[in-house]
Amino acid sequence: MNYQEILEHVYSKILPFAKEGKQADYIPALTKVDPDQFGICLHTIRGEMFTVGKAATRFSIQSISKVFALAMCLSMEGDNLWKRMGKEPSGTAFNSLIQLEEEKGVPRNPFINAGAIVMTDILLSQLRNPEREFISFVHALCGNDSVTYREEVAISERSQSYLNAAIANMLKYYRNIANDIERVLHFYFLMCSVEMSCRELSKAFLAFANHQQAFRYGKVSLTASQVKRMNAIMQTCGFYDEAGEFSYLVGLPGKSGVGGGIAAIYPMRYSVAVWSPRLNTKGNSVMGMKALELLTTETEESIF
Repeated sequence: MNYQEILEHVYSKILPFAKEGKQADYIPALTKVDPDQFGICLHTIRGEMFTVGKAATRFSIQSISKVFALAMCLSMEGDNLWKRMGKEPSGTAFNSLIQLEEEKGVPRNPFINAGAIVMTDILLSQLRNPEREFISFVHALCGNDSVTYREEVAISERSQSYLNAAIANMLKYYRNIANDIERVLHFYFLMCSVEMSCRELSKAFLAFANHQQAFRYGKVSLTASQVKRMNAIMQTCGFYDEAGEFSYLVGLPGKSGVGGGIAAIYPMRYSVAVWSPRLNTKGNSVMGMKALELLTTETEESIF
């Protein structure tokens, strides 16, 4: 499979969509990003790497960080994690307060904001230095210890986080977070503020693609079964309330972020990361979605 040629062909075909959508404007720091950028990187489990565009440019990974948080929480908690959240698609907005109230403080899945806030609480309770240990785990996955948080983005997001604060307060009311609300929110936004390039993000997700290899990165250890189950949750819950559309069009497990990034995997084949800041109404990258749809169409490879 000539992935380099395919990626270049995909890029040429998605150029007509370059001006569709707009970047996330509810996080002030993200409005400063040039929206007319595109990068893609694919890593195979055989060690090959293929790139097009600005694959080395770092961007705010936002909700993609929830995959790393889930790996850490699942390593520490095992199946006990599911006593505090579910595994079902939400079918509503990722920051729905109504659903959380109806379900009495139990988030529908780890990738909506409420679920991620609960995972943040777990990390704060379990780790001696959660900020350092989280980023060290990311370093181990991507092989680059220069990846870091961007405090400016975290502070910017917190300044407008009225709904997330309401979610955290409701979780506290239902006794599903134990730590101080402000501490939880700060660490949550800090994790979302991590900046990575498509190269680094694709490399980090390669660990989730190769579930037949032992998953041990620092203190985080997962069984093959746990990695496969993480892939299942990415497939059904990884794209806000557009997960069904992504499964239909692309057919790969993955996770998106409102920074314009998408990371996805083809199990036992490759991992891929794409970035373009212009989002559709669901919060997913317009060009990123289209690029991955065309990738699986051109290669005739999907999990289905």
